[in-house]
Amino acid sequence: MEFIELDKHVTLGEQLAQEIGPVVLVNIFHVAPEDADQLLKAWADDALYFKRQPGFISAQIHRGIAGSGSFLNYAVWESVAHFRRALENPEFRAKLAAYPSSVVATPHLFQRVSVPNVCVA
Repeated sequence: MEFIELDKHVTLGEQLAQEIGPVVLVNIFHVAPEDADQLLKAWADDALYFKRQPGFISAQIHRGIAGSGSFLNYAVWESVAHFRRALENPEFRAKLAAYPSSVVATPHLFQRVSVPNVCVA
């Protein structure tokens, strides 16, 4: 699996050094259409792992329509620290090998923003 930064100004590594929460992980996957089923199987296995980790709140994956090979995953965590510990676990690291080689992933962490009269944080 290839990883590409979503933001050219801030790396995921820099984000993982933060001590804030809650956060939302957004990960966009691009995969060859013939590898989509393998991607979903690997993602589902990861999601079951994450569900067992302290600080995990929820996750959802979406697929682009019309035969798209693009997927968008988001997961809510109580804090960056909880997410970081889950990522550093050797059990998770071993799971990355299950993803098809055609996968390109762009993970990035976000925090909700309050916009008056539109949304609350």
